[in-house]
Amino acid sequence: MTYNSELTGFVHSVETAGMVDGPGVRYVVFLSGCSLRCKYCHNPDTWKVNSGTKMTIGELIKDIKKYRSYMTFSGGGVTITGGEPFVQSDFLVELLTACKANGFHTTLDTSGYTDIATAEQALKQTDLLLLDIKSFNAETYKQLTGVELAKTLDVLKLSEQLKIPVWVRFVLVPSHTDNLDDMRNMANFLQKLNNIQKIDVLPFHKMGEYKWQEIGKPYELANIQPPTAELLAVAKQILTL
Repeated sequence: MTYNSELTGFVHSVETAGMVDGPGVRYVVFLSGCSLRCKYCHNPDTWKVNSGTKMTIGELIKDIKKYRSYMTFSGGGVTITGGEPFVQSDFLVELLTACKANGFHTTLDTSGYTDIATAEQALKQTDLLLLDIKSFNAETYKQLTGVELAKTLDVLKLSEQLKIPVWVRFVLVPSHTDNLDDMRNMANFLQKLNNIQKIDVLPFHKMGEYKWQEIGKPYELANIQPPTAELLAVAKQILTL
């Protein structure tokens, strides 16, 4: 398996011992750039594609290899996230290919906002897909993110065709994504797919609010509180496999 080690992309940051973005200990690559504008985003500093460090595929792989023993021992690997990694689609596909060529388990963390041809290139080099579904209601999804839901669902259907295991992530935001009927509809949809391994319901938090202030953007959800334990329990009960 060959790849272009000289291809360059913008990397916002890396985490060398990630524990929540896939199985085992993971080297997490945060790519710069995002095509969504989620109102509850806790990393708005990743939105600009050229705001990170310019790196080659070779430079990244060289650093990733330093942590091979930790990943091998724990059953971990490399997770590529963002931002939205599909903003740098050529770099994303090449990085996934390079990781596979060097024997690393690959996880792609994405909103799925891309064209289907690009998604197929990436998924063919992906061992696990972490897919963020902001809402199953198309109107709510558009209000929260500024983009359409349809591409996310197309990528999800493609992952089933390619037999890629999927962990779905859903953020529970009071007054925005807490409609029980919408959650039930999502649960019914996901339960019909045979590649969904689990659904993570994540409570909304405001730990990234200060970053909005730093980039000079108003934080529209400043008055929204995290979900109650009771609401979180109901959501987890609905969104179960």
